[in-house]
Amino acid sequence: MDNIEKDIAQGYADFADDEGSIEEVEAEENIVTENSTSFSFEENTNFSEMSDINRKLRTYFDGKIVRKDLTKSIKEGANVPVYVLEFLLGQYCSSDDPSIIEEGVANVKRILADNYVRPDEAQKILSLLRQRGSHTVIDKITVNLNIKKDTYEAEFSNLGIKAIPISEDYPSKFDRLLCGGIWCIVQLEYEEEDKNASPIHIRKLTPIQMPHVDINELKQGRKAFTKDEWISVMLRSIGMEPDTLTEREKWLLLARMLPLVENNFNLCELGPRSTGKSHLYKEISPNSILVSGGQTTVANLFYNMARKTVGLVGLWDCVAFDEVAGINFKDKDGIQIMKDYMASGSFARGKEEKSASASMVFVGNINQSVDVLLKTSSLFAPFPPEMGTDTAFLDRMHCYIPGWEIPK
Repeated sequence: MDNIEKDIAQGYADFADDEGSIEEVEAEENIVTENSTSFSFEENTNFSEMSDINRKLRTYFDGKIVRKDLTKSIKEGANVPVYVLEFLLGQYCSSDDPSIIEEGVANVKRILADNYVRPDEAQKILSLLRQRGSHTVIDKITVNLNIKKDTYEAEFSNLGIKAIPISEDYPSKFDRLLCGGIWCIVQLEYEEEDKNASPIHIRKLTPIQMPHVDINELKQGRKAFTKDEWISVMLRSIGMEPDTLTEREKWLLLARMLPLVENNFNLCELGPRSTGKSHLYKEISPNSILVSGGQTTVANLFYNMARKTVGLVGLWDCVAFDEVAGINFKDKDGIQIMKDYMASGSFARGKEEKSASASMVFVGNINQSVDVLLKTSSLFAPFPPEMGTDTAFLDRMHCYIPGWEIPK
């Protein structure tokens, strides 16, 4: 276990608020990091009955494997990404003993109930913090540098508070805090020292998504698996059981992951509803963002000339548009700038040209059979006319996944 993982384990163990809302965790417990691939075991399978793949995962990736089916049982009630739940499961359910797993799931549910901040309960949490003097929360934290004051300030997404002073050690160590924010466990204190300053202080912050992956460790462990075994492992990492899939279905599901590992890769997937088209980009990877409804602006997506800041393509590895039929730029030149970016990975705004490496993904629904669609229009019919009938736009697509071939 490297130093960062030790810090996280120790930091997590330090979180015990007055009501004991988060239990202590021993430093030697296994950690699930942000980019560490997490895998699932078959439900109700004992260690002695595990397949070769499960045994190899235990041997070479111990501490980075979780039961994917458990996330479904605790997802209700807490609107947090799956990778956040997997981190907690890695803390409490890293065992094959059914009784330990059952107890661990209960602990995770209790932690989420006590510490996850729902936006509609933000004032209740703040009142509780004021009364107790301290409280531990699970929220998405973004850090900004206040140039005038020469200090770093934290913003809490669900709690709805801004300009909370934070030590510069955190953004220095976890730079993702400065680039769109990450989910964290934060212990807050309430102490009014100066009427001109915020009475809320951050005592301890521990990222749930770690901005670290040991690629050499991953490569070394990969050597123990055959190609087919590793394909199964990757499919399990997104919650799919490969034993129920055909060879073509496996490759189609793998193709969905290409934008997460390739720079400036443009992918389109159109198909029936409920096939998990947008789930991968919203829940599985903390390095991708899903633009719901397709509504956006050039300033938000590419470059804000007023603030002189790069948009989503500069902050994320992958930008996915949900429901392509609703894609609409408020700026007239939005589509043209997108085409330029998809072709070269750069775009011009104002007097300068900017470059970025984010991949673009377009997902949407086809509401009629493919045969009818081919006879009446084209496979790009769900796109807005200015995109679906523009051959220059379609030529920039690197991959079209036939979503109707992927099982629900």
